[in-house]
Amino acid sequence: MGDFQADVIIVGAGLAGMVAAHEAVSRGRKVLMLDQEAPQSLGGQAFWSLGGLFMVDTPEQRRMGIKDSPELALNDWMGSAQFDRLEDVNPRLYAEQFVDWAAGPMRQWCFDLGMRWFPVVGWAERGGALAHGHGNSVPRFHITWGTGTGVIAPFVKRMTEYAAAGQLKLGFRHRVTGLVTTDGAVTGLHGDVLEDTTAARGQSTSREVIGSFEHHAAAVVLTTGGIGGDHARVRENWPVARLGKPPNMMVAGVPDYVDGKMQGIARAAGAGLINEDRMWHYCEGVQNWNPIWPNHGIRILPGPSSMWFDAKGQRMEAPFLPGFDTLGTLKRILQAGEHSWFILTQKIIEKEFALSGSEQNPDLTDGGWMDVLKARLGKGAMPAVEAFKNKGADFVVADDLETLVAGMNRLTPDQPLDLESLRQQIISRDAQLTNPFSKDAQVTALRGARAYRGDRLIRTAKPHAILDAQNGPLIAVRLNILTRKSLGGLHTDIKGRVLTPEGRVLPGLYAAGEVCGFGGGGYHGYNALEGTFLGGCLFSGRIAGQNA
Repeated sequence: MGDFQADVIIVGAGLAGMVAAHEAVSRGRKVLMLDQEAPQSLGGQAFWSLGGLFMVDTPEQRRMGIKDSPELALNDWMGSAQFDRLEDVNPRLYAEQFVDWAAGPMRQWCFDLGMRWFPVVGWAERGGALAHGHGNSVPRFHITWGTGTGVIAPFVKRMTEYAAAGQLKLGFRHRVTGLVTTDGAVTGLHGDVLEDTTAARGQSTSREVIGSFEHHAAAVVLTTGGIGGDHARVRENWPVARLGKPPNMMVAGVPDYVDGKMQGIARAAGAGLINEDRMWHYCEGVQNWNPIWPNHGIRILPGPSSMWFDAKGQRMEAPFLPGFDTLGTLKRILQAGEHSWFILTQKIIEKEFALSGSEQNPDLTDGGWMDVLKARLGKGAMPAVEAFKNKGADFVVADDLETLVAGMNRLTPDQPLDLESLRQQIISRDAQLTNPFSKDAQVTALRGARAYRGDRLIRTAKPHAILDAQNGPLIAVRLNILTRKSLGGLHTDIKGRVLTPEGRVLPGLYAAGEVCGFGGGGYHGYNALEGTFLGGCLFSGRIAGQNA
């Protein structure tokens, strides 16, 4: 790195790392940022996200008729987190301070950086059916124009400017293999220089070593993400007693470089990790017909109408409905097998199916209002959804239920479904639509969703009978468990300083983002309210950069 002498070294050039660098440079610090991937991967996982931010009592909410407050948001957070461990003191502090920030200066800070938001606020993770339990009481999911690319763009621009001004040095293809400690303090790091690569963002890259490095600084900040790309490690940390055995078949919601190796390196240097068994994996994963990384999976973001069946063909009961309770639904699915099924109609897929990810939502990523209206309110499903319906390995399309179930059984011959059992369950559901009353919790939830004009406008189909041929064709989707986020990790205090297993400060070492459970070692507790992953990177990155 020549004569560049850094005050702060940041490991990981994703969102949390860039935010930490921005804050540190703003304080006059000289920053060295290292990442094992190439320049085309600047921004990390956040690039692939839908760009949703959890914010409270915003102009966007008020324009949609949503009444929100810090008190309601904190009640929702704590009911979802369910903190129950002695080591949850710092995660709880992060949670409380994040909600204050999300209800206060967060939006203006993001706005000043250049972010703007889609005016219809999304209602994610609607909960486990009790007011004091898990879930968002109101819509809080603010989708950034540009999706994940729109969130990272202001920081990518600033990293480029800081590098040109000599305040920041970027070291790509630098893989850290160890931390340097002196008298019990972290004073630097060392590792391998990897050969250059032209591989596109997200693709697997060469691990050929062409050199080595060692750098020293007063502070080292780790922002290297979680473990979702290493399924062996996911299974190793899986909470079997709480969720059941992990499935043999999972699809990857993150690139393979999200391997958690930095956590082990930090542990070897004296860092403590907590809540490693807390994870956030999605139930609605499908195999990407056009993969970017190995075993690439995409999450379906469903509206409330699809019927959800477990691997044995039994309809799942409330609150295990589309969009309500991810962790509870995951446990419920694993009680019957390793996969589950959506059964729906063409009318439902056209109005209610969206796919997570910047690349799957070009109207929000690269377009404007007219593109959104054309894609989401025009005839047919969105092009990305139609492509999955036509090409995806997990999709079955048929004109009648007999043909549909036969196709489903070809996909899962080891767990065949009973045609007549499925037929009777669907007939019973359809019969609940003939009058304004219903004992079916999902039908009631659908009607409740349509009371919110944002859902009625772009996220819910008009209630209709699934077996009525005029609403077809019928569609079935095999859903796989999709690995995504770590909710635990390096234990940090409220200043972003990494703690030892005994709870003492490990001098010189800081952490932000997913590597520390988005703050404190797991500020979500057991359940995430969505929009809190990018938000957690912003919040914990700011804290680390302000203190390192």
